[in-house]
Amino acid sequence: MVLTWWPVAIAGLICAAVAIVLALLLPMEQVRRQLRRMANTSRLTRLPEYARLARARLFSMLMAVALIGLLLGASVLASARPSGWWWSSAPPDPPDDIMLCVGEPVTEPVTGDFLTYFAGQARTYGTQRIGLTSPNRRVIPMTRDYQYVAARLGDLAKLSRDRADDAVATAASFTPAVNYVDYASSVEDVLALCMTGFPSFESTSSHRRSLIYLGSGQLRGADETRPSLLTADQISAMASKAGIQINALSTSSRNAGVLPSVAKSSGGQYFSLDGRQDQLTGDLDAIRGKSPAATAPVEESTTSWFGDAPAVPLGVAVVASMLLCLSLMVLRR
Repeated sequence: MVLTWWPVAIAGLICAAVAIVLALLLPMEQVRRQLRRMANTSRLTRLPEYARLARARLFSMLMAVALIGLLLGASVLASARPSGWWWSSAPPDPPDDIMLCVGEPVTEPVTGDFLTYFAGQARTYGTQRIGLTSPNRRVIPMTRDYQYVAARLGDLAKLSRDRADDAVATAASFTPAVNYVDYASSVEDVLALCMTGFPSFESTSSHRRSLIYLGSGQLRGADETRPSLLTADQISAMASKAGIQINALSTSSRNAGVLPSVAKSSGGQYFSLDGRQDQLTGDLDAIRGKSPAATAPVEESTTSWFGDAPAVPLGVAVVASMLLCLSLMVLRR
């Protein structure tokens, strides 16, 4: 079991210890009172009715103490935000880092379908991290804030259907026009920008890293003479060094460019959506079904985050409270 807020658990144990010490040391009102002496009490205490009553009182006291202790322990445990239990402490599958790399205009219907798919997927994630990169912007840094990711991807997906003025402005901010005198971007440069979105991308990781590119394999015009930065071989070397699997979805089979070779060299998959854009969901399912392996050694792998799991201690606290109330009702009768 992993506790997110250890100080809360420690403070709860200290309070319980202080309460026990005070209960043992402070004199009770019944002890301070001077009770009237009675004759022949030994005969009274030997009566079966008295013995039965004394046993019932002792049992009820022990039961109340046990239930109060159980209630206190469960409350403290739930307040400390438990995030894993002994049955989930076995080495889990390494978590996924997924970088969505969109080279296609955000106003295209295929881009809307692509973002809608992952907006729905983000709501089901538990240990994954996901990010989004456009040709020249880190739109969503790698994060586990699934609600934000789902909402942001959903808003961006609507741009493929909305033609209002504010939607046009948002679409322009997704990939602002940037012109250089001595440089023109290429698909290799876009892939490199997407790869740098993985935390500590220069080295291997205990996380499985997947990059999913959507767009054309040729971003430069046929008459473009300005140089780009990187080549396909350099991209393959970067992906191999960082343990990144590159998957590509090309919108045109005629302009696939280096996408098939880069995807194959990194252990990823390549799909052409030319004339089969309705198969996008199936292609994405195939890509997600073949996640890469973690490249860091097992002993260097970090502990996975299971998410808050307060259901067990809260359930125990509720049951203990109900039993405590029932026991008090029985005693009053």
